[in-house]
Amino acid sequence: MDVREYIRKAVQALGAEAPFVELEVPKVAEHGDLSTPVAMTLARGLGRPPRAVAEEIAAVLSGEEPFERVEVAGPGFINFTFKREFLYGELGRLLKDPSRYLRKEMGKGQRLQVEFVSANPTGPLHLGHGRGAAVGAALSNLLQRAGYDVEREFYVNDAGRQVRLLGESIFSRYKEVLGLSWPFPQEGYRGEYVRGLAETLIRTEGERFKDSEFDEVAGEFIRFGVEQMLKEIEDDLRGFGVVFDRWQSERALYEEGLVQRCLDELRGKGKVYEKEGALWFRSTEYGDDKDRVVIKSDGSPTYFASDIAYHWYKIHRGFQGLINIWGADHHGYIPRIKAVIRALGYPEERLRVLLVQMVTLLRGGVPVQMSKRAGEFVTLREVVEEVGADTTKFIFLTRRPDSHLEFDIEVAKKESAENPVYYVQYAHARIQSIFAKAEEQGLELGEAAGLDRLKEEEEIGLIKKLLLYPLMFEGAVREMEPHRVTFYLQELAGLFHPYYNRHRVLGEEPGLSRARLSLCRAVMAVLGEGLSILGVTAPKRM
Repeated sequence: MDVREYIRKAVQALGAEAPFVELEVPKVAEHGDLSTPVAMTLARGLGRPPRAVAEEIAAVLSGEEPFERVEVAGPGFINFTFKREFLYGELGRLLKDPSRYLRKEMGKGQRLQVEFVSANPTGPLHLGHGRGAAVGAALSNLLQRAGYDVEREFYVNDAGRQVRLLGESIFSRYKEVLGLSWPFPQEGYRGEYVRGLAETLIRTEGERFKDSEFDEVAGEFIRFGVEQMLKEIEDDLRGFGVVFDRWQSERALYEEGLVQRCLDELRGKGKVYEKEGALWFRSTEYGDDKDRVVIKSDGSPTYFASDIAYHWYKIHRGFQGLINIWGADHHGYIPRIKAVIRALGYPEERLRVLLVQMVTLLRGGVPVQMSKRAGEFVTLREVVEEVGADTTKFIFLTRRPDSHLEFDIEVAKKESAENPVYYVQYAHARIQSIFAKAEEQGLELGEAAGLDRLKEEEEIGLIKKLLLYPLMFEGAVREMEPHRVTFYLQELAGLFHPYYNRHRVLGEEPGLSRARLSLCRAVMAVLGEGLSILGVTAPKRM
């Protein structure tokens, strides 16, 4: 339903250059099926009142085949209502090739890297990590369907103080399990999982570190802790249906000389300098309130050093767009990394950062405070084991990622409209059951035909909603907002269930039943497409 082409031709008829045509669905149904503010965009360049421009465009469009009505409203909005024949024709196109109709080629093979989760390998994944995983995976799926070449990456923070603290925490528990004593680090990791790691080490290595000092075996304990935690993280993510193409080690950036190469390049560009024995990045050139230390006076790197090198390395690997999905607490760090992109000689738009807020877990409206296994927080694994990966992912995507989310376990387990994922999946399963019954009755569907038999108000509403999927898809890709798919699916299910309850699909005159089966098939195709983007299964029965 490429309405934009009609609008562009009408704009060119005015002697103007057609801009990107913004389309939206009017909030009031009486205002039409679609609306555009394009006249208000053009008015200044034409030196004419927006409404006058809108009326000229509307006059040209009124004679075009798809439109029942073209009306001007307010200061210059143009509202469109489509002819039924056009809607039936578009529904037929959708049914003929759903993937081609529903997906819009936007990426043209452009290479994008989506880096998400990237949790420190110092403890189990919590719900905040799970929400980031759901957003990152859904966004990657969305971008791939739009024709981008997407690589999913997990950045492993396996260098620095945090992993040393993990190693020392395991060492202390190792000694404790063996009946010995070693002071627990003040800021160490106190979760029960650390004792479990120590016990695993004893089973595999025995007591050979029994008489050691930590500094003598730090490397082995750190390496063991990181490897075990990464294995657990990868297992949890796989159980959540999230798989990465690449796991990039921070430590490897140092070991392979990439940090030094990056700093040498910045030094050659005059973007770093030495002062008081330390190496500084000229971040004030890019609006920061002060320059930032990269290498301390004692020769040790700051975490900023590897972050600079990591983003430099991403660009050198040939990615034309970088998307980072971070926790909301990293908000203040965005300008600094964008400054790095600019210092390396690239536009800051090369990097896009999406922020994900934390999740409050409830049980029947009451906050859940502690985890049985992790000690300090509820793990992603615990929630997935109780309510399932599909439900967890879907609920994570029911709000914008940068807004706070309350996740109620009891609601998530309900088999009712109150549970959003159940409501959507049940619509898909219902349609599967309709087709199973149609087959039992010997009703062959064949090619979509007789779609003009669909005259009920609810049927026209469903058709219009189905045909709006490509517009929703395009907006979700452009704004990188996979939650738009979730919203759309809930709205589509909200139209289908009342229709199903009010109108019989089978048992009507065969021509009408076939037309309604075609409509159901289109709804099922769109539900399946949207659910697959979210990484949620489309069940055949429930």
